[in-house]
Amino acid sequence: MTASTERPAIGALLRDRRERAGLSQLELALRAGSSARHISFIETGRTAPSREMVLKLAETLDVPVRERNTLLLSAGFAPAYPTTPLDDPALGQIRAALERMVTAYEPYPALVVDGLYTVVAANRGIAGLLEGVSPRLLEPPLNAMRIALHPQGLAPRIRNLPEWRAHLLHQMGRQLALHRSPALRALHDEVAAYPSPEDGAAARDGATAGEEPGEGDSRFALPLVVEHQGRTLSFLSTIATFNTPLDVTVSELAVETFLPADPATAKVLAQW
Repeated sequence: MTASTERPAIGALLRDRRERAGLSQLELALRAGSSARHISFIETGRTAPSREMVLKLAETLDVPVRERNTLLLSAGFAPAYPTTPLDDPALGQIRAALERMVTAYEPYPALVVDGLYTVVAANRGIAGLLEGVSPRLLEPPLNAMRIALHPQGLAPRIRNLPEWRAHLLHQMGRQLALHRSPALRALHDEVAAYPSPEDGAAARDGATAGEEPGEGDSRFALPLVVEHQGRTLSFLSTIATFNTPLDVTVSELAVETFLPADPATAKVLAQW
């Protein structure tokens, strides 16, 4: 009786993942080395997938590590991936590597965030950008989304705030599509409710004030344009994650770096 109630659960979860990935049962079967018939039987609960099949389908569908554990539990198996606290001695080498990475980017700003955008490491370049941010937003634990979008955070100094705000909210929305996280949903709803500019024209016009960003810097990627001590700094951001992580905590860590988008910004950072 227990097995019969669990099978529809795993089947429904896998069907939902497949449909969100835009794959037919045949396409998923071909990629996973199975058959469309077998995939159909799993999704309808007529067949209970093995532990290996659950992991294979999860990998094929690029399911986040945390959600792979959820799939395994729904199929009646123990989780495959541990969730190790970041301050655990076992992750000491990971923490040290992240610290070295963000330090190596100086003077360019760089930080590390977890799955809820809590800042777990940052370099002096980030500290330079945070001048003027409300002290209460800088009390631990720091949250990158709150610092960026709160009216007492960086938001008033972001010259292209409408575009950058839309980018950050869209980024969180993509994560919510992958993670069933009430905490992430609460954070998204909180920052989305912060006051937003009704018209982006003024912000875009303001990006030309002071030292102008380099010519053509926004043609290929959206820059973060920030007013800092009477100057206008323009950055292009990149995000790096661990490849093939075997721990939930590690899988959700992300290193975000802000590289100068023009020579004027690079010159200012070099003087910090």
